[in-house]
Amino acid sequence: MSVLQTPGFQLQPSAQRTLSPSNYITNFDFLNQYLPDTYEKEFERYGNRSVASFLRQVGAEMPSNSDLIKWAEQGRLHVKYTNVNADSAALQGAASANFTVNDVLNPLTNAAANISGQIAMRVGQTLMISDNAPNSTLSNKAIVSAVNYATGVVTVLFYEALGQSFAVNSTVTIFVYGSEFQKGTDTMAESLTSDDFIFQNSPIIIKDRYRVAGSDMAQIGWIEITGEDGVNGYLWYLKSEHDTRLRFEDYLETAMVEAVPAEAASGAIGSTTTGNKGSDGIFFVVQSRGNIYGGGNPVALAQFDNVIQRLDKQGAIEENVLFVDRQFSFDIDDMLAAQNSYGAGGTSYGLFDNDKEMALNLGFTGFRRGYDFYKSDWKYLNDATMRGGIVGGAVNGLLVPAGSTTVYDQVLGKNAKRPFLHVRYRASETEDRRYKTWITGSAGGAQTSNFDLMDVNFLSERAVCTLGANNFFLFQQ
Repeated sequence: MSVLQTPGFQLQPSAQRTLSPSNYITNFDFLNQYLPDTYEKEFERYGNRSVASFLRQVGAEMPSNSDLIKWAEQGRLHVKYTNVNADSAALQGAASANFTVNDVLNPLTNAAANISGQIAMRVGQTLMISDNAPNSTLSNKAIVSAVNYATGVVTVLFYEALGQSFAVNSTVTIFVYGSEFQKGTDTMAESLTSDDFIFQNSPIIIKDRYRVAGSDMAQIGWIEITGEDGVNGYLWYLKSEHDTRLRFEDYLETAMVEAVPAEAASGAIGSTTTGNKGSDGIFFVVQSRGNIYGGGNPVALAQFDNVIQRLDKQGAIEENVLFVDRQFSFDIDDMLAAQNSYGAGGTSYGLFDNDKEMALNLGFTGFRRGYDFYKSDWKYLNDATMRGGIVGGAVNGLLVPAGSTTVYDQVLGKNAKRPFLHVRYRASETEDRRYKTWITGSAGGAQTSNFDLMDVNFLSERAVCTLGANNFFLFQQ
């Protein structure tokens, strides 16, 4: 059996630009001698319709004075190259050999960079050299005797009497583990500078508006309306104004999640009225600089171990939160339940001590395997009017590291603690654009124009900063 397509679910917003049967009472028949029994208050059949909650849980909001936000993130501390060629000029078993480093890449684009001056190995440093061939057991320890920084060729002397153990033209991995010098020799010939990466983002202006005519504001309301935040009354326009406010507050979060920068040849970048630059949203940044699990959800512990092993290669943050859709949540519950030796019957989930007098707990809120993982349902991924049910570009979940990180703040001019995810909004002593709302017109208490209406305006200017994107994981189809 399956869920039938009809009757379906309503996808149209309740707020309309004009009066319609969906937001006004029209079914009055004076030929009917009997008055109907009516319920005064509308029924909230979709519950809490707002999807905003994600950034409130994991982020913070801070002011910014500029149209451009820049920050620096630390690079790696140690030196390792994984695409190094054992040059054919050296024979297998030779006491010395040349190696050409091929994986000096631009860290932002993964494109080949100018290799000149990029090699971080120096004369006197000691190396671990490992053969990359599958199932190989061959490796060497060596010391650097010369470095050609222009060509990326490193000459080494092996510590083993048998010399190079792997074949010529093999692809090897090299990392520096120390150094060694003779007595009375000069100091290290070269020095290394810190490997910092500079990132930036630009805030976007988000707007909305609700308009109602003065005459309609004086109309009798026949049904008592209620909103998710307790707003109620008998005037229908209050409902639409409140829904507009809730919708705008949701967009403040979803715009930060979904925003993308406008590409050079795109139509959006040439516009002069509707916004022409875009911004780096969370999904865009994680897809560009983070980690991606594709092809569905990890449904077995071995598959989830692949995620953990990738985290080991990144920042290794101790605590992480998984924001997931409903199916991914079920998959995690089933994966964890399968670890119980009595789980085959499906009656001992949770702490594995369900009592016959208590409701059966078939879910988990978190687990520990190398790191702590806490699971949270993300309504945005389930909501039928947002990402719920889409196929192309579907996202099943997002792993967010908990806590904060230290970055160099260009505005403050010093290192500062920042949550991995936080929002920067434009503000100064005279203008705060975090959340602006104002009323114009000549109705509803406003006296700013000759138009017989009330305009409720909403505006915010903000950008999200995704620090340490290499610690995030995006789960997508």
